[in-house]
Amino acid sequence: MRLETGEDGLAVLTLCRPDKLNGWSWESTRQLGLLADRIRFDPSVRAVLLRAEGRAFCAGIDVTAPGGAITGGSAAGRTRDYYEGIRWVHERFAVLARLPQPVVAAVQGYCLGFGFELALMADIRVAAEDAVFALPEAQLGVAVDAGGDLRIAREAGAGWAKYLALTGRRIDAATAQRLNLVQPVVPGAELDAAARGLAAEIAANAPLAVQGIKRAVDAYADAALPAALDRVAMTAALTLTSDDCREGYAAKAARRPPHFTGG
Repeated sequence: MRLETGEDGLAVLTLCRPDKLNGWSWESTRQLGLLADRIRFDPSVRAVLLRAEGRAFCAGIDVTAPGGAITGGSAAGRTRDYYEGIRWVHERFAVLARLPQPVVAAVQGYCLGFGFELALMADIRVAAEDAVFALPEAQLGVAVDAGGDLRIAREAGAGWAKYLALTGRRIDAATAQRLNLVQPVVPGAELDAAARGLAAEIAANAPLAVQGIKRAVDAYADAALPAALDRVAMTAALTLTSDDCREGYAAKAARRPPHFTGG
C-alpha cells in the first residue's frame, strides 16, 4: 500500500499489488492502520482518495500471503486467537473509517470479500462500469468477517444484506448503485479523474464543516455498529476454525462443489 500527499489537500492511498489483484493480507491491514494514522494527524490533508492499481480494486483475501493462518494449542485456543485477530483487523479498519477527513473510494473490476468490505468503509464510492461486487464468504464456509454485511444493511437494508451475504452472488456496478452501495458510476477510463475531482471538491470546502458533517452522519448511521462488530468477530472466529471452512477452501481448490456438514 502506498500513500502520497500533495499541495491540493488530498491524500491518495493506493493498493499496489496488481499482479495479485490487490489481494488482502494481515500485512495489508497493518499498513492500512499505520498510513491512516499518518493521514489523521496531517493538517494539510482535507480529503482522502482510496484507489487501486490494475484491473481489480481488491479480489479478496490473498490466501498465499505469509502469516495467513492462525494456530493454537487447542480448538478453543485457536478460536480465541482468531477472535482476537479479527478484532485487531476491525480496529485497524476503524482507523480508516473514523478518519476526520472524508474518504472517497475509486472502484474498478473485482471488488470481492475483504475488498468490498474495505470499499464500504469509505464515505463515498465511485465505481467504474466494469466493477463487480460480492461477499462470497459463505460459499467457502466462513462468515463475513469485517462488517461488510452490516454496512450493506445500513445502506441498502437488511434484506439486501442477507441476500448478498447468504448467497455470495455477484452484482454489477449499476445494481450496486441502485442499492445505494455506490454513488456515481462512470466509464472505466474516467474513474480516476471522477474520483479525484470529487475528493478535490470536498477538500476545497471548509474543513471544520466537512469533518463535523461526517462525524454527525456517522454517529447516526453507525449507532449500533460496535456491538454488532464484536458478534461478527466471534462468528468469524468460529467459522474460520470449522471443518466446513477447510472443506470450502479444499473444494474451491479442487474446483468441485463443497459438502458442508455444519461442523
